Amino acid sequence: MPYIPHTQDDVAVMLGRIGVESIDGLFDEIPQALRTESLAGVPDALTEMEASRLAAERAAADGRPLNFIGAGAYEHHIPAPVWALVTRGEIYSAYTPYQAEASQGTLQIMYEYQSMIAGLTALDVSNASLYDGASALAEACLMAVRAHRRSKSARILLPETVNPVWRRVAHAITEGQGLRLETVACDRATGRIDPQALAARAGEDITALVVPQPNFFGQLEDADALTRWARANGALVIAAVNPVSLAVMKPPGEWGDGGADIACGDAQPFGVPLSSGGPYVGFMACRMEHVRQLPGRIAGRTVDLEGRPGFTLTLQAREQHIRRAKATSNICTNQGLLMTAATIHLALLGPAGLERVARACIARTGELVAALTHLPGVRAAFPGPRFHEAVLRLDRPVAPVLESLAAEGIIGGLDLARDFPWLGDALLVCATETRTPADVEAYARALGRVLGRAAAA
Repeated sequence: MPYIPHTQDDVAVMLGRIGVESIDGLFDEIPQALRTESLAGVPDALTEMEASRLAAERAAADGRPLNFIGAGAYEHHIPAPVWALVTRGEIYSAYTPYQAEASQGTLQIMYEYQSMIAGLTALDVSNASLYDGASALAEACLMAVRAHRRSKSARILLPETVNPVWRRVAHAITEGQGLRLETVACDRATGRIDPQALAARAGEDITALVVPQPNFFGQLEDADALTRWARANGALVIAAVNPVSLAVMKPPGEWGDGGADIACGDAQPFGVPLSSGGPYVGFMACRMEHVRQLPGRIAGRTVDLEGRPGFTLTLQAREQHIRRAKATSNICTNQGLLMTAATIHLALLGPAGLERVARACIARTGELVAALTHLPGVRAAFPGPRFHEAVLRLDRPVAPVLESLAAEGIIGGLDLARDFPWLGDALLVCATETRTPADVEAYARALGRVLGRAAAA
């Protein structure tokens, strides 16, 4: 039962002051024909115990399948303290700090989060998170246009190797704001950005180049060469990165000559569980020279008049604050809780722990590719090093194979037919540190059975 602070006497006094006899009298302007006494199809309310049991039964019906799908949503181990701390009342119910300095705990968490993201990306400054990786990429494109005033084209080169969902979101957010997002083709042999597609645009007015690392296929782009190409052609560099990979790979701030200008991505791998499609938490960092165009908020460390350390919002780019119509974005409340989870997760892991997670992901994906490509009718689509994901080509349509694997309790990957028809019958698979060698072996055996039955039929 919700807590209602007003007694019946309180209610009577307020109604008397208003001049009505009952609460229903407040709504007498609504015609009777428009009033509803009951809601058809809405079941009766459940008690807490009944609701908990129903939720448990429906969760159990989903089973506990082995998960080998990634594609931007990753199953990583979340240490128990993360959500034990995040769901404490003082954190779980904390709202966006409009009276910022009164929220010292929230501001300190923001500050620590920003410090970690800046450290991972090797860039100067980070904001206090965004909604998700897809919208972070869109915000990065908008930011690049604002920051690169010498470019008049508002042209963003968006490679085909970027997550297709992110590309669609970026188009949806930016298409009404004058940006031109131009696709850069993928090299069909390598699964990386086609150098010839870039060379064809040399010397043109390009605002920014997006560099995914690793790309959607799990392939490692030549980030140094791409950054140098952008610099030579007067374009900014937007790095779209997997944050886990930054524990073992060169960070965007060190790419090429001078590093990337902006880095973005999704921090979902840091303490955020897979929950039927969300939520997520986007991150963004940039070089100091672009900080005034950075969306969201920045918390800073300071001292008060008595020399005591404290925290304050040093940059507020929202429309509800003083910038109003000049605001760079409306990034607000929903990101705070997941930012906190990411902060605690990273603090618990530390640099060494995050590196162990990254190396385990590389090892498991390698073991998975080796085990599956040993089967007849399965081969790797692209050569070279990879992180998290890998693309496999099958000798038959993927959708029925995935359905058969699901019946055996295995989520076998993502069918790429919709977004990449040129790949043919191709499957995107992923293995994180949560998968064991036994899990990989179980997937290989199941896939072997499925392919064998199909061949026999």
